[in-house]
Amino acid sequence: QVQLMESGGGLVQAGGSLELSCVLSGNLYSIYIMHWYRQAPGKERELVARVNFVGAKHYEDSVKGRFTIVRDNSKSTVSLQMNSLKPEDTAVYYCNAQNRYTGKDYWGEGTLVTVSS
Repeated sequence: QVQLMESGGGLVQAGGSLELSCVLSGNLYSIYIMHWYRQAPGKERELVARVNFVGAKHYEDSVKGRFTIVRDNSKSTVSLQMNSLKPEDTAVYYCNAQNRYTGKDYWGEGTLVTVSS
């Protein structure tokens, strides 16, 4: 059974930085495309960034140039370095692993990021 464990959320002032981390256990890390999603209060969950096994990355437009997703295949981890944070980045951030062969998704429990103005 695949399990995802996130860490690193918290409260930060606008303009500050946070790093989120996620570790996958229970299966072969290489078969998963790793994502970070977020869900703000009253809004739908949205993709923030993703990275595949060979390191190809994609970012949502509003975070380009501010957020960096990094995958460490040797440790089965994915991190999200968030810089120049804005109040509109406030959300619960979720780590997601998608099996690149079956499309099956696995989710972490989420970690809250609050950016104060």
